[in-house]
Amino acid sequence: MSTKDFIEKDYYKVLGVPKDATEAEIKKAYRKLAREFHPDANKGNARAEERFKEISEANDVLGDPKKRKEYDEARALFGNGGFRPGPGAGGGNFNFDLGDLFGGNPQSSGGFGGGIGDVFGGLFNRGGTGTTRTQPRRGQDIDTEVTLSFTEAIEGATVPLRMSSQAPCKACSGTGDKNGTPRVCPTCVGTGQVARGSGGGFSLTDPCPDCKGRGLIAEHPCMECKGSGRAKSSRTMQVRIPAGVTDGQRIRLRGKGAPGERGGPAGDLYVVVHVGEHPVFGRRDDNLTVTVPVTFAEAALGGEVRVPTLGGPAVTLKLPPGTPNGRTMRARGKGAVRKDGTRGDLLVTVEVSVPKDLSGKARDALEAYREATADEDPRAELFEAAKGD
Repeated sequence: MSTKDFIEKDYYKVLGVPKDATEAEIKKAYRKLAREFHPDANKGNARAEERFKEISEANDVLGDPKKRKEYDEARALFGNGGFRPGPGAGGGNFNFDLGDLFGGNPQSSGGFGGGIGDVFGGLFNRGGTGTTRTQPRRGQDIDTEVTLSFTEAIEGATVPLRMSSQAPCKACSGTGDKNGTPRVCPTCVGTGQVARGSGGGFSLTDPCPDCKGRGLIAEHPCMECKGSGRAKSSRTMQVRIPAGVTDGQRIRLRGKGAPGERGGPAGDLYVVVHVGEHPVFGRRDDNLTVTVPVTFAEAALGGEVRVPTLGGPAVTLKLPPGTPNGRTMRARGKGAVRKDGTRGDLLVTVEVSVPKDLSGKARDALEAYREATADEDPRAELFEAAKGD
């Protein structure tokens, strides 16, 4: 992005905040817009992606007090990209070549010595002497998977993860040059990015194709990393998986990805969780489920039944008389852990158990029950309903 493009952009307007907005107001506005236009929430939406880049660019400047101060001073000198002559400059129309003003030509910079570029060197990553600083580079994100038991997913667990990622090459200390003396990329002048015009009076940036975004080119490529400055590295780390995760859930762990370059931040670690099945319990959202067998006598006459819980003591539920097969009752607070730390419920489904073998005494009792209820037909309503209209 050129200096002229930079000054012409109204970052306050991009974030929708006034020029006297506090740091907290800027941060709040950025977070709200970033969530709305994040590429993950707008897959395939090119306009949302461009908007997200604008928002990130504006926050990079306004969110840094030093950059914001320099930006405000630059905007005070230039109105809509045009130079504002100060008192005593005369009343005529003045046309200035912004390239000369920022390029360091003392004769065309209106007496500003090394050019206005000296004043804004911190913003554009260049000093007044023409020196260039390579930019910090964020480490790559890493994707991995982990398999948990049903209980571990409900209660949370700390698991070891072995990961392979790109890290600074040890042989060349991450420089990419076997002598440790890479040169600044002439294409991007060490920034790692090149401008791409997009119309509308502003430009976007892409990684430099010559240095692959590093800002440096190795004259004598390192044999280990082939001049990239990065080599594959394996490491094992202990990762805490929060309680209540579900099968297939993707967890983001900030700063646990690959190391950055030149002081840049580490990337993020994304963990996809797979959860095994339990022989007794199931899960429905934040609730656990269990099926409990009961006898015919318990279902018909009512009573109390003990129900197992996951990792805790059994609970006793009161079974009302005449409980039908398949009825579900609720044991509150015995389910999965929610995001706020509370727990869901245990949903207990009653299943009337029919014995395969009967003792003589039990058979006689059932025969007596059948004779006592011979006049009752539980299917009478079924046949009436089947007649229809």
